[in-house]
Amino acid sequence: MDLFGDLPEPAPPAAAAATTAAAAEKEGEREAVLFDDLPAVSSTDLGAGGSLLFDDLPPASSDNLGSHPTERVSSPESHGRGMKRRSTEGEKNGSEELVEKKVCKGSSGILGLKGYVAERKGEREEMQDAHIILNDITEECSPLPAQITRVSYFAVFDGHGGVRASKYAAQNLHQNLIRKFPKAGEIPSVEKTIRRCLLDTFKHTDEEFLRQASSQKPAWKDGSTATCVLAIDNTLYIANLGDSRAILCRYNEESQKYTALSLSKEHNPTQYDERMRIQKAGGNVREGRVLGVLEVSRSIGDGQYKRFGVISVPDIKRCQLTQNDRFILLACDGLFKVFSPEEAVNFIMSCLEDNTIPTREAKSAIDARYEAACNRLANKAVQRGSADNVTVVIVRVEQ
Repeated sequence: MDLFGDLPEPAPPAAAAATTAAAAEKEGEREAVLFDDLPAVSSTDLGAGGSLLFDDLPPASSDNLGSHPTERVSSPESHGRGMKRRSTEGEKNGSEELVEKKVCKGSSGILGLKGYVAERKGEREEMQDAHIILNDITEECSPLPAQITRVSYFAVFDGHGGVRASKYAAQNLHQNLIRKFPKAGEIPSVEKTIRRCLLDTFKHTDEEFLRQASSQKPAWKDGSTATCVLAIDNTLYIANLGDSRAILCRYNEESQKYTALSLSKEHNPTQYDERMRIQKAGGNVREGRVLGVLEVSRSIGDGQYKRFGVISVPDIKRCQLTQNDRFILLACDGLFKVFSPEEAVNFIMSCLEDNTIPTREAKSAIDARYEAACNRLANKAVQRGSADNVTVVIVRVEQ
């Protein structure tokens, strides 16, 4: 069973194509076998369609910018999914170690990551978004297993019904993650361990908040989306609940353009699997919302909807960073209501290439450009008429 939605690595240069063609099929077989021996997660944990957590995405190209993967159904934003990987018992022998080295080790050192943020209240009465930028939490996660060198964490949370769920998640989810993070000593598989760690972290954070919310008089009804990027060395693990998004800006050598690669999957109750889970739990979907009210089908909090099939189990995808990657964009739906992913990437790139941006004292030119990109993008979203809160986090990939 596949565990993550692996995202593609760029195609090899033309000069290397001849030498790698013969090995391509074998490499695909090696990647397919790593997770088949993991016990299946129960349907209660995953919800309908939850077993498809490792669906493959096709390579990003200039004609599929902004594509957004879905399970079993397609939408105007989606592009075709790759086939679910299969393997046999015979393929497993001797393959796990090869795949693990490929996934965990960067080809030319660990790429640096640095986050920047801008947020706007928009037309809302209060700011219900929250975010967190932790460029390096290696020390907090220590002692680390031998396979891991660097850990970073970035997240955005879009609150609804109040600010308490989003703030609670921003303050506590990474703390729970650090406590559950694998410690020193050899572990059989980094991927399996991290996936289990993320699932447990989301479940624990949601349960803690619901316990606190239900103890209040009257009970809190706040809820929040969560889009988190956990970077372990050069591998990104993207855990997502709700309709915020993570986008990777990657240079496409074939088209010689920067492209937008969707790293996350939105959860809304109009999607087939989400709707089936809600209906099976006794709920219904009216006007695109759970019980005609809640716009997302997975979230932290929202205690009054949990018995109607709203769950806190994230989709978890995995993506290997490469030398062709420029930045990661995390943003709430307030941005994507007025920007497509490719428009956002192109807008950010135009800011990064603007040599007229002034550099403040004690700041580098590159820092000034990334800060300007965040602020300009958030401002432009408000100018375009986004009535929602807008939070933009850009994570620079330092080559």
